[in-house]
Amino acid sequence: MSALESDFTDCTVFIYNNNGVHLISTTITNHERASKQIQVSVMPEGLKVNDDCMLLILSTPTPCEYHGKVKKVGGNQYFAMFQGQEKESRTSKRYPVNTHAQIDALIVDDRPYSLQTPLEVVLINISTTGVRFRAPFYSLEKGDHFHMHFTISNNKKQLTAQVVNFTDNKTESSDYGCRFQEIDNTI
Repeated sequence: MSALESDFTDCTVFIYNNNGVHLISTTITNHERASKQIQVSVMPEGLKVNDDCMLLILSTPTPCEYHGKVKKVGGNQYFAMFQGQEKESRTSKRYPVNTHAQIDALIVDDRPYSLQTPLEVVLINISTTGVRFRAPFYSLEKGDHFHMHFTISNNKKQLTAQVVNFTDNKTESSDYGCRFQEIDNTI
């Protein structure tokens, strides 16, 4: 089953205005698949009824991106979702995130090996296909698979990803671009 056919209830959603400004990360409390509507636990300030927005949903097995519009029926506000996509091209939108995460295991030959001391990283941005984070110089190499844990809106997430590129910074750190392998919303 593709992520677009999934029930997004209890998934984390990043909500951005049309200028790409991150407004809030919250939890989806109700998803009506037939009408493509979601309700969230906290509505972002700054969005009014009929405002357009972008929604990045951390769904299983892969994240989804939607254009959305704020609607109101009977006193309840919700997001109507349009033009959803499960994957994106390399030039598509990256959404800024500034949160800490931990890499607690490397995966070799499909087997996880726990790190004695988890690697502390900072998530820079996220997209429907992957994540970019900052870590100390040469923490990982291209092709490495790993487990990462992070918390957004009091929801713990675990993901498995693979390093596809990295760039060294002049500040004793490297930025790593990674492709999602799997996201677990159940932890």
